[in-house]
Order: sequence, then structure tokens, then C-alpha cells
Amino acid sequence: MESVVLLIILVVLIMLGAPVGFTMVLIPVVYILITDAAPMILIPSQMFSAIDSVPLTAIPFFMLTGELMTSATITDRLVELSQRLIGRMRGSMAQANVLVSMFFAGMNGSVVADTATVGSLLVPAMKKAGYPASFAAAITAVSSTIGGIIPPSIMMIVLANAGGISVGALFAGGIVPGIMIGLLLMIINYIIARRNNFERSEEPFSLKAIAIVSYKSSFALLIPIVLVGSVVFGIAGVVEAGALTATIALLVGLFIYRTITWTNCKSAVVRAFRNSAMVFIIIAASGPFSWLLTSLGAINQLEMWLLSYTHNALLFALVLVLFICLLGMVMDSAANIIVVGPVLVDVMVKAGYPDVQAALVVVVGFLIGSVTPPVGVAFFTAGAIAEVRLEKVAVAMLPYLVALFALLFVLIIAPDITMFLPRLFGF
Repeated sequence: MESVVLLIILVVLIMLGAPVGFTMVLIPVVYILITDAAPMILIPSQMFSAIDSVPLTAIPFFMLTGELMTSATITDRLVELSQRLIGRMRGSMAQANVLVSMFFAGMNGSVVADTATVGSLLVPAMKKAGYPASFAAAITAVSSTIGGIIPPSIMMIVLANAGGISVGALFAGGIVPGIMIGLLLMIINYIIARRNNFERSEEPFSLKAIAIVSYKSSFALLIPIVLVGSVVFGIAGVVEAGALTATIALLVGLFIYRTITWTNCKSAVVRAFRNSAMVFIIIAASGPFSWLLTSLGAINQLEMWLLSYTHNALLFALVLVLFICLLGMVMDSAANIIVVGPVLVDVMVKAGYPDVQAALVVVVGFLIGSVTPPVGVAFFTAGAIAEVRLEKVAVAMLPYLVALFALLFVLIIAPDITMFLPRLFGF
């Protein structure tokens, strides 16, 4: 009962706007002060233990790579390439929105960065082209989930570190689900665009034009190939790969595209490490909060409840999807992955699922939660960029969210989707 009350307090405080990291530390501090259940030194000790891991140092490098790309206007080139690849398809700007997110995902690994960067470029253009602001915000938000699924993925690194799972295996396993999500969103886009007679590009499909734009974008596209390839094939660790790709992004911006200056390079470094600090604060705060949930028996109760449904694989998958959906609606995706993620992975492993598949299901599910109202950070970000009421964005997202959670159900019952590439690469 105590654990339920504490979780309710956490959810209420987060929904009222309290910082997630601060709230997750405050609750165990207050609990210890009231009950004297442990010495107060346990709080900083647990916080340090939560971030005392070498793989987590890759996060700032991934953040920096994305910021350098934006400063070097590399994202603009990816938008142009995406529009050329889409051609005259109905709803071409909406389709390009998804395709840009797929390209951008391979260079950054952050849902929020994807939403902010792609949204700032395409949402105003979509509104000018006649798309409803709510639709522009909705497709920007849902497509940003790909940013945390197609590797590199910051949340995959965090969960792999917590569960002792190979980062390379998760990176390999995230490729197929990420592409599937992109294709699914584009199919829904096409149906909606046909029904609403949305615009389509007047530029004809041209292989020559695509070749020219691809050449201009080639150095940008080199970044995800180097990053993911070096990790998946064991050439470099995730930290070394992150440092290497950040260096490549800097050199490309400075000396090849010549669109980045030392001034905006400095600004990119500041933004990257500020955003990284936000992630590390939540990771550190998860230490004492997880200790509290464990000491109260909440973790064990959750495991027993979920395992009670494992007698029926379809029922277990359905319950798991609904549970992830519910948590995604009331808690921040990073907090969900850090605190609840390892528990769900452990439950799925005990139920007979491979640990890589389990981790990917958790990451995909909670990243979808990052766009679900009322607390989805990508949901808020896209709505703010589009300058539209959030309830209109929520309605416009409904068909996409239903499809995404249906796909999550498929990922649970069909392990070959997530395990094909990890097995192929020898994980």
C-alpha cells in the first residue's frame, strides 16, 4: 500500500510540473526522514552508484553529434534529400517529416532533439502548405519516436547498462523496428492525405536530382554508418564510437560544408552538455527511488503480477502493452525506462523471452509513451512549435498511437522481428 501511495505522489507531482529528477530524490528523502528506515547517506550513495558506469559517458557524445549537425545545417540537407526521395506522393511534406526523422535518428538518438529539430524546420512549412497545425504537430511528435529506436539510442544505452545487456545487440535489434515504425507512419500519412486532399510536391521524381542531393548529404549520412557499424561489428565500444562520430560531425561542419563557426560550435557544446546533465540527473535520481520501491516490495509485487499472466502468451503481451501504455501516459519516458524498464525486462526474461527482445520492447513502448498525452514531452514540444491547442494534437495523434501500440504487441509475439539482426551479427 505504501508503494502505491508513493507512486501516486510521484505521478501527481510530475503532472503538476515538478522536475522529474528532483521529485524522484525528494520522495525517498522524505520517506527516510519520516520512518528512519535507513541512514541519509544512502541517498547520495545510491545516486552515485546509478551513474557509476563507463557506457553512460557515451550520452554526451551522442548529444553533441546531434547539436553539431544542427549547427552545421546538416539537417537541412537531410530534409532536401527526403523531399526528393518522396517525390510527388500525396502528403509529401508529411512523408518527408517521417523520412527526415529516420535519417536524423541515426545521428542523435534522442526523441526530444528529433522533435525540436525536425519540427522547427518542417512544421512552419507544413502549416504554410495548408496542413492543419494539429496534424503537423501530431506527425512530428509520433515520428520523433524513431529518434530513440533506430540506433544510436540514448535510452538503449541506459537500459543496457542497467540490465547488463550488449549495447551492440540492442543497436542491431533496433534497426528493423525503427524502419517498420517509419513505414507504418507513412502508410497512415498516405491514407489521411488522400482523404483530406493534402498537397503533393510539384517536383517530379528524378534519379539525377536524388543522386545530386545524395552526394551533397553523403558526409552527413556517413555519421550513422560509422557509429552503428563500429559498435555492432565490435570495432569500437559505444563511448569510442560516440567520440568518433562527434569528431566527424565537427570536421564535416568546419571543413567540408563550412557552415559551422567556432561560435556556434561553442553553443552546440553548451547545449549538448546541458541536455546530457538533464538525463544524468534522472538516472542518478533513479538510484534512491528504485531502492525505495525495492525495500517496500513494490518491484517484487509488480513482477509477480505480470508473471501471473504468462500462462497465455497473447494475454501476457496484451497486459504488457496496456501496462506500458498506462505508465507512458502518466510518467516521463526516461523515468519509466530507468526505473521500471529493468523490472519489465527481468519479467520477460523469466517468461522465456530473449533479453535483447525484452529490452527493445521496453524501449519502443516507453518511447511511444513520450508522445502520449497528458505528460509526453514530445507531445508538448510539437504542440508548442505548431502553436496549437494540445487537445487538438492529441486527437490528431490517435490513429498513429493505436497503430504504434498494435506494432508493439506484434514485436512481443514475434521475436524474430527484433532478434533477426542481432543473431545475424553473432550476438
